Formats: sequence, structure tokens, C-alpha cells
Amino acid sequence: MKAYERLIRYAGYETASDSNNPACPSTPDQLEFGKALVEEMKRIGIRDANMDENGYVFGTIPSNTTEWKGTVIGFISHMDVVRDVPYQNVRPRVVRNYDGSSILLNQEKGIFLRPEEFDSLNRYKGCDLVVTDGTTLLGADDKAGIAEIMTMAETLCNHPDIRHGTLKIGFTPDEEIGRGADLFDVKRFGAHFAYTVDGGAFGEVEYETFNAASANIRITGKNIHPGTARGRMKNAMRIAMEFNALLPEGEVPEKTEKYQGFHHLTQMQGTVEEAELSYILRDHDAAKLERKKQEVREAAEKLNRAYGADTVCVAIRDEYQNMAEQIKPHRHLIETACKAVRDAGGDPVSEPVRGGTDGSRLSFIGLPCPNLGTGSHNHHGKMEYACVQEMDRCVTTLIRIAEKYCDYEGN
Repeated sequence: MKAYERLIRYAGYETASDSNNPACPSTPDQLEFGKALVEEMKRIGIRDANMDENGYVFGTIPSNTTEWKGTVIGFISHMDVVRDVPYQNVRPRVVRNYDGSSILLNQEKGIFLRPEEFDSLNRYKGCDLVVTDGTTLLGADDKAGIAEIMTMAETLCNHPDIRHGTLKIGFTPDEEIGRGADLFDVKRFGAHFAYTVDGGAFGEVEYETFNAASANIRITGKNIHPGTARGRMKNAMRIAMEFNALLPEGEVPEKTEKYQGFHHLTQMQGTVEEAELSYILRDHDAAKLERKKQEVREAAEKLNRAYGADTVCVAIRDEYQNMAEQIKPHRHLIETACKAVRDAGGDPVSEPVRGGTDGSRLSFIGLPCPNLGTGSHNHHGKMEYACVQEMDRCVTTLIRIAEKYCDYEGN
């Protein structure tokens, strides 16, 4: 089975994670998907495939040669998708031999995927693209990665002439809410090094991520009849608007790029009595992230001086760190992946990730873990798509990495 065919099948699982649920996994649909993956892994020959009580799916492809030097490599993707874009009733289809023009995704609603808006399309003229109907995400982040790992596994199980060492496979829940590595048992997984397959375009070999934190802002107001409110009412929603205005206007996702960090308002709700704002804070530079945290605290302090103590309460939580410092001592991970990309017919690209992966956390708990592209684009949106041919090249890249580490010894 081809990787894109798996992606289309996996898109039917409604696996959005839920940050409001502290359980792991945070949604039962992830367990359903995990069980299906375990059964599929067993069918293709991975006999120890299993899922633990927290929804982590693990499996092993044993070495098939006595020449293996002993380095165990893992491949990891996540099962969940984001919740803040419609994720149910996904209707993927394949556009064959893309001609370079706008793609009509939904005739009834007049929805197009336009190269003028998404210039990544320009590289795929003549290719086949997996798209949605323009009303939901596709879920290629990260079901494309799962599809490619599974296709690699099936290829290796069916072709014993491809020599490789022992390989580990891992599929995690709740990555999109920053909890994918929380209960990942590195020791049980059993790999020396790993790659997350959770990027964008084919050829991406990524090892720099954001440092990340979240900030929750709770605002307590006072509701008074508007006819007699002068000097007495504290409108929590208006205070929330003031709070957001106190943060640097230019340091938001829509105005930043490359190594520039940001604060991003992800959710807001409120009444006159109380309001709540949720932010994510991101920067590649740890010191600059600390500055962003301080800006949040200073905004709260200013408003508390104006409206009274404890009007604005701030809770900041660190999420993950820039994994570059953990990857750089193991430069062979980058060099090997780049060689594998070239073997698959691509040009490797290493740019700073404006996000994070499970590998960000895993790299700090004993599993150095750079990230690879999946041949997909426009993640977390209704214009998400994947290129069939690029997904095939990603599979080839994973196979070549497996082959190369058969002969590797050392750290």
C-alpha cells in the first residue's frame, strides 16, 4: 500500500486532542486510532506491536543482518490533530497530474486552493495532490508521518534483502496540546536515537525549534447595572482587551518569521464578571522567551495597579525547549538524514522550526530526535494538502536512514 493511500484512510479517524481534558490520551478517538494501528502493524509483520494504557503505540522491526553494529534507531509520529479547525467528516481526494492552476475544492461553497495564495503549489506541477473539500483540515499533521513510517515498515518486512539494524516505531497521543512526550517511556521504547516524522516539505531535516511556554490570564471583574455603573463597574472583557494591547504589537505570528519569536492569543472568552485569555509564547532564544514571560507579568502588574490587586492573575507554564543543544553533539543524525534525502532525489533543507515536535521534549529526556519533512503543507488549516510523489520520497528517505545506521557504531 502506498503512503498516500494510508493517509486517506487515516484521515477518517477524528483524533483531535483536547487540552481541557487532563487524561492521557485526552480523547477516546485517539485510542481507537491507536488500536487500529496496532492491528495493522501486526498484519505487516511487527509481532510485538502494542499500545499502553496511555495510548502510546510501540513496535519493533528486528535487525535482519549479523553485520549490524548495534545502534537502534526510532521513528516517531503523533496520532492527534488540532481541534481549532474543523476535523470531523474529512473528505480527502486526489488531484491527479496537477496542472499548476487553482484547484476547486468545493464547488457548492466556491472554495479554491490557489497557488497565488500558497506558493508551495508551484513546485508540484505534474504531481498528484491529496486535498480536502475545503471545509476541514486533512490531518496530514501528522497522519502523513504515520503513513510514511507504516509504509517503510511494510517495505522492510516484505523485502528482507534490504539490510537494516533493529528499528523502533512509536506513535504518540496529544502532541498538538504539548503533552505528546509527557508519558513517553524512553527506556521501554529502546532506541539510542530517533527521528520524528512531523515536518512539512520533503527534504526538511530540522533540529532547531522554539523554546515554548503557555500563559493563562484570568481576569476578575465586577458587574454593576449599567445605569449606575459609573466609577464602580469593572468590565473583565474590556480589561482583557487592555491586557492584550499592552503586549508588543509586532511580536505576533502574522508579523514575524524565521528566528523571530512571538506571543499568540489562541483563545478568549468572557463576561463582565470574568474573562480568560490563553497565549502561547515562542522564541528560539531562551533569554528572549524569558523576556516575553516578563512582558506578560508586567502587563498584569500594571492592570492590577489600575484596577486593584488580583484583578489579573497569570499562570505561565514551560512546554518545551529548543532541541538544538541536544542534537548538535550528535551531528551524525543530521548528516545521515541529509544523505538519505539526497539518495531519495531531494535537496536537504535545515531551517529553524517555527513550532515544536515531540522530539523537542524527547531530546531533553534522553532521546536525541531531529525532525523530518512529510511532503505535506498548510498544516492546521482547511487548505492543507500532501503530495503523493513527495510522500513516496519521504518513505525512501526513512528506508535509507535505516540502511545507513546498520553500519553505524558510536554516539
